[in-house]
Amino acid sequence: MTARVGVVTFPGSLDDGDALRGIRLAGGEPVQLWHADADLKGVDAVVLPGGFSYGDYLRAGAIARFAPVMEKIVDAANGGMPVLGICNGFQVLCESHLLPGALTRNTHLHFRNRDQWLKVVNASTMWTQGYETAQEILIPVKNGEGCYVADERTLDMLESNGRVVFRYVRGNPNGSARDIAGITNERGNVVGLMPHPEHAVEELTGPSVDGLAIFTSVLQRLVTAR
Repeated sequence: MTARVGVVTFPGSLDDGDALRGIRLAGGEPVQLWHADADLKGVDAVVLPGGFSYGDYLRAGAIARFAPVMEKIVDAANGGMPVLGICNGFQVLCESHLLPGALTRNTHLHFRNRDQWLKVVNASTMWTQGYETAQEILIPVKNGEGCYVADERTLDMLESNGRVVFRYVRGNPNGSARDIAGITNERGNVVGLMPHPEHAVEELTGPSVDGLAIFTSVLQRLVTAR
């Protein structure tokens, strides 16, 4: 049976269609979820896509955390459901306290849009088991508020507990602390990252197909768990 992966559309989402396509190319069944949905339609995993949810008013992701569907997603994530936050989705995960820290304005105060090399630091999460530890992958970034920040105690905890998932290499596009590009929760089912794996799933449109393993990883985990 094909795993069903939901993608939430908030007002202002831009990359929900790309995330749905990435899931389909990976062999999953993409399911559209709306920010006002009262249930998750029986999905096995959820993706929070990139964009500018609710216009990024107040702070990026600050209003989206109160969307009706997020109450269900937070409960499901705490119960072990795989949840991925990409760019704005990462911001929503932090605002929802599913992940620690916050995303702030890029230190150079410019929107950054480029292909970016990452190092896979943790290849054991539900979303990264298809990679090798220390593998370098090429994924696009596009953000104005992509600078990951946290207090030193939290940063040390993430490092010591293996919860840094991706790290920027060959340049840091936004000034993120310790070159952190993505992190996970303690259980490894919730992952947030600023780069866009859904824009690197086929040769025709991406700089690589390195992002596809994000989606095949969770599908393989879900199949194995059944």
